[in-house]
Amino acid sequence: MAPAAPHYTSEAIKFLRGLKRNNNRDWFNARKAIYEREIKLATQAIVAAVNEEMLRFAPENVQPPQKAVFRIYRDIRFSSDKRPYKTHQGAWWARSGLEKTSGGGFYFHLADNELLIAAGVYMPEREQLLAIRRHIEANHAEMRALLKAKKLNALMTEFDGSKLTRLPKGFLPESPAADLILNRQWGYSTRLPVEAATKPTLVKEIVKRFEAATPLIAFLNQPLAPKARKPLF
Repeated sequence: MAPAAPHYTSEAIKFLRGLKRNNNRDWFNARKAIYEREIKLATQAIVAAVNEEMLRFAPENVQPPQKAVFRIYRDIRFSSDKRPYKTHQGAWWARSGLEKTSGGGFYFHLADNELLIAAGVYMPEREQLLAIRRHIEANHAEMRALLKAKKLNALMTEFDGSKLTRLPKGFLPESPAADLILNRQWGYSTRLPVEAATKPTLVKEIVKRFEAATPLIAFLNQPLAPKARKPLF
C-alpha cells in the first residue's frame, strides 16, 4: 500500500492558532520542535511532492524545497510591527533565473484559518512591470484568451490587479489593452477551508490549480525570463 501524499496534521493548525495569540519568542522557542516537525518539514515534503508533478507542466518553476519554503521569521528591522513571527507558512515557486526578482510564479500558504493557493505576478520590479505591460499590449488577444480559460476560472479567482487610476506614461488611452495595462499585478488565487490542508488530497488540490494557471504564468514570464535551462532536479 502506497504511503499517503504529504499533508499537514491538526497539530500544525493548532500551532498556528497558538502562535497567532502568542507571537513572542518565549512561546515559540518552547514549541520550536513542533514547528520544525509539523510545519517546516511538512511543508518541505509537500513542496517536494508538488515539484514531482510540476516537472510535467512547469519544469522551469521547480525549486528545491529549502529555497521554496519561506522563513517563519519576520524581518522587523524597519517595521513598526515588532511581532517576530509570521502567522502563516508559505512557499513560492519562482521561475529559474528569476528567483531574486518578482517574475511569474506559484504560491501557497497555510494559515490558522485558510489554505491560500495562488499563481501570478504579484510585486514586479519597475523594469519588469514595464516589460510585462509592453508584452501584454503587443499580445493582448492572447492574454485575454488566457484570462478566459474555463478550467482556470472554475478553480481560482482573478486578482483585482491593484489597478492604477490612469494609464502609465508611454501608453495611449486608445490602446486595445488599456484595461489590462492599468494593472500592477496579474494572476489568480483561491482560499480553501483550512481543513483541506489536513487531507491526503492536499498536493492534488495545489497541483491542479498550478497546472491550470501555467499557460498564464508562462505568458507573463516571456518578456522577463532568461533562456530556459534544465530543472534543478
